[in-house]
Amino acid sequence: MAQLGVVPRWPAPPSWYPGHMKQFTRMLPALLSKTDVVLELRDSRLPLTSVNPTFEDAMRKWRFDRQRFSDSFQIALRERAPSPGYFSPVCKRIVVMTKRDLVPDWGIEPFRRAMANVLPDQELVFASWKNPKDIKHLHKMIVNIAKEHAELAPELNVLVVGMPNVGKSTLLNALRNMGIRGPTPKALRTSAHPGLTRVLSTRLKLSQDPLVYSFDSPGIMLPFLGKGELGAERGIKLALIAGIREGLYDEEALASYLLFRLNLLNPSSPAYLSILPPRTPPTDDLTTFIDSLAQRLGMLRRGGERDHARAIRWFIHWWREKGCIESAVAPTATTSTMAILPPTAEQVGGWGFDFAWRIRRGERTMGLSTEQLIQMEMERTISAYMQLADVEREAGEVSVTQEKKRAKAALQAKRASRLKARSKERF
Repeated sequence: MAQLGVVPRWPAPPSWYPGHMKQFTRMLPALLSKTDVVLELRDSRLPLTSVNPTFEDAMRKWRFDRQRFSDSFQIALRERAPSPGYFSPVCKRIVVMTKRDLVPDWGIEPFRRAMANVLPDQELVFASWKNPKDIKHLHKMIVNIAKEHAELAPELNVLVVGMPNVGKSTLLNALRNMGIRGPTPKALRTSAHPGLTRVLSTRLKLSQDPLVYSFDSPGIMLPFLGKGELGAERGIKLALIAGIREGLYDEEALASYLLFRLNLLNPSSPAYLSILPPRTPPTDDLTTFIDSLAQRLGMLRRGGERDHARAIRWFIHWWREKGCIESAVAPTATTSTMAILPPTAEQVGGWGFDFAWRIRRGERTMGLSTEQLIQMEMERTISAYMQLADVEREAGEVSVTQEKKRAKAALQAKRASRLKARSKERF
C-alpha cells in the first residue's frame, strides 16, 4: 500500500505560461482599480494548489489602494475639494470553491472553519454548477452587495478570476441566465480544456435591477510552479484536473500519481476497486494495477497482449468523469469506529488532493470529535502551505527557462548601452 507522507518522485513541472496570461497579469492592477467585487474561483479538489500567490499579492495591493482612495475621497468630500478619481465604497472578495460535488461533504465544514481561522479576511463559498441552488445563492450574494451600496455605487463591477479550467465562463453564463429575464443567449464559450478564454471578455450584464456587470478573464497560471518535490507534485495535480494543457505530462506519470493518491485517501477500500476484477486487493504498483484493469476491460493488442497504454488513458478519464464522484461519497472514520480499535490504531486518510493525515486513537483522550481532529489537521496544512508560499515568493523562484530569458535580456540591454555610449563618443 502507499504510505502516508512517502511521496514518490515525479517529473519536473513544465513551463506553461502563455503570452495571453502574461498580458492579463499586466492589465490586472488597472482592471482591479475599477472592480468592486472579485469572484475568485478555485477547484475544491485542490483547495491549496489552486491558490495563486501572484494573485494574492494583487489582492493585497487592491485592498490597500481602495482604502487609500477611500480616505482621500472622504477628505475631499469634507473639504468640498475635487474628487481624487474613481471611488467605490465596495471592496469585496469572495472565494468560490467550485466542483463541490467532487469532494466528500464531511470535509467541507472542517475546511471552511480551518480557512476562517488561518485566513479570516476571505469569504468562502462552496458551489457546483450542476446545482441551481448554488448558482442562485451566488447571484443573491452579488445582488445584495449591489443593493447595500446602491446610493454611492449606481452599478457594481464584478471580476471573475482563477486558474485555468475552474469554470469561470460556465459560472458567468449561469449567473447571466439567472439575472436577466427572458431567454439569454450563451455569452461565453466553454471547454473542458484549459486556455480557451485568452482575452478579457466584454462587459456582461448579470443583473438589470440593481445594475451588475462582470468580466470573464483568462486563467492565471503561476509563471513557475516551483522547484523540488513540491513543484513537481503541484504540476502533476494540476495536470490531473486538466488545469494544464494536455500533453505536457506523460500519461503514465499521471496514472502513477493518481493511484498513489487514491490509496492515500482510502487505504482500506480505494475508489478504484470498483473498476478492477472482483476480490482484487489494493496495490501501489502501477504495472500490477494497470494489468488488472486492462484484463477487466478486455483491452488487448494483437496476439492477446494487454494494452496498458489504452488502460492508462481510460483510468485517467474515468477518474475525471466518475472516479472523483465515487471518492467523494466515501465516508470517513467515525468516533464509534475508532473506539473499538486498539489504542495504537491510526486513521489514515485525506480530503481532496491537498490534505492527508494520520490520526491516532490515543488523541481521542483530548475529547475531540473526528471532525474537530480533521479540522486541526487541515489548519496545520493550510498554515504550512501559506508559509511556504511566502518563502517561495520572497526567494523569487523562477524556472531555468525564465532564468535564461532574464540573462539574455540583461545581455541585450548591456550591448544596447554600449552601442549608445559609442554613438555618443562619435558625435
